[in-house]
Amino acid sequence: MHLDGPAFLALARGDVAAANAASPVPVSTYLAGPECHGLWRMRSVQFEQDPASAAWVTGIVWDEGRRLAVGAAGYHGPPDSAGMVEIGYRIDPAYRRRGYARAALEVLLARAAEEPSIRRVRVSIRPDNLPSCRLALQYGFRKVGEQWDDEDGLEIVYELPAGLP
Repeated sequence: MHLDGPAFLALARGDVAAANAASPVPVSTYLAGPECHGLWRMRSVQFEQDPASAAWVTGIVWDEGRRLAVGAAGYHGPPDSAGMVEIGYRIDPAYRRRGYARAALEVLLARAAEEPSIRRVRVSIRPDNLPSCRLALQYGFRKVGEQWDDEDGLEIVYELPAGLP
């Protein structure tokens, strides 16, 4: 579920009531909690600079059957000039290991495959996040390097041509 500027701002402040008023679906305390504040602050600034980016960046991972927000997922932004998008996702610890990250990854890979401007897909994962590393490898991502992220520290960078697997 895509979000917009008011939802990003409310989540960045941890204001669940305002986030629920701005979001198309109810948000969770995890999504409005301190672990996610940095993410939403970043998306707020991004939205302010480019409102059209809301169609690309992080939204809510919504379990329609349970009517429950279980995490956040999206791209870091629209495709860059080389046709690359980076996928990001985080699942509430209470709902991990239930297929939500896999489902989010599949939706994002499918969209990337359908977008003619996208040629490569990237994920950057902390080396100690073994479940996410294994998930990326299962979908054909290959390690292409490492990078330092100010929030997460060392990350392994994986890429995949769009449209694969």
